[in-house]
Amino acid sequence: MVFLTIFTYVALIGFVVLSAYKAYQYAKMPMHSRFELYPVPKEAGGIGDEERYHYGGSFYEEYEWHKKPRKVSHLSEIIDMLKEMLFIKILFVNNQRQWWLCYAMHLGFYVLFAWTACSFLGAVGQLVGFTVNATTGGWGTILYYITFLLGISGAILVAVGSIGMVLKRKKDAVLRKYTNPQDYFNLLFIFAVAVSGLVVWVTDPFFNYGREIFKALLTFSPIEPSIANETALAVHIVLLGLLLLYIPMTKMSHYVGKYFVFHEVIWSNDPNLKGTKTGEKVRKALQYKPKRTWSAPHISVDPRSDEAK
Repeated sequence: MVFLTIFTYVALIGFVVLSAYKAYQYAKMPMHSRFELYPVPKEAGGIGDEERYHYGGSFYEEYEWHKKPRKVSHLSEIIDMLKEMLFIKILFVNNQRQWWLCYAMHLGFYVLFAWTACSFLGAVGQLVGFTVNATTGGWGTILYYITFLLGISGAILVAVGSIGMVLKRKKDAVLRKYTNPQDYFNLLFIFAVAVSGLVVWVTDPFFNYGREIFKALLTFSPIEPSIANETALAVHIVLLGLLLLYIPMTKMSHYVGKYFVFHEVIWSNDPNLKGTKTGEKVRKALQYKPKRTWSAPHISVDPRSDEAK
């Protein structure tokens, strides 16, 4: 189907472009009020070369710190970011009961990313003459079974995690207060995509269609679903494509925003000194005039009025 091929191109390119635009929007935002929540991972050794990060210290502890070269540990930053990105560390520390379902869904995403890479490699291998099946032996067979394991486990994790989070939010009185209709829609949308993928898997247990799709995309050819799963595969591709286009425009784009939140808000403890980048950011922030006004009732009402009292 030519439509499926074109739509897949649009979805993939749209996801990348919209995600990049979201990052551009974050980067251009005015300076945020800094929280400076210690420990800050980039804090390297100080007095006695003890790593300040481990005890929540700061280079401001140093006598006449502004006259001394600052030590920064980028490796500690990367390690701490990976803990959050790969394992959702903050949620685990603060709410382990919710972490299990949330991490199941996110782990499913990571596993499906790996499945995508394996399907891509399988498609490339087939295009250059390698055989990817259960009987050929060697790397072709290994890739064949790895693709199977990643695909089924990833889809199940996403399905269980997403619907589990819906039920958790409905059941938990506290979470229910902070969950709006869009939150439920987002999770149900993800669940629908996972389930549609599992429906396709029933008729294609070893995900041969995945390699065929990549072969079609790499050769600019129409995606040709097999007769057995033609409708199911078309529905899955359309739902997945729509999800890819939808995610960057919603709060689910936190995969972009987290970098800025951590580096520009939580971990931002750079000194505000004259002639520094931080000083220039502060100067620009002071000139910023919001385009929108605060509309909360407790702000719009005069606190001295009878209505406020």
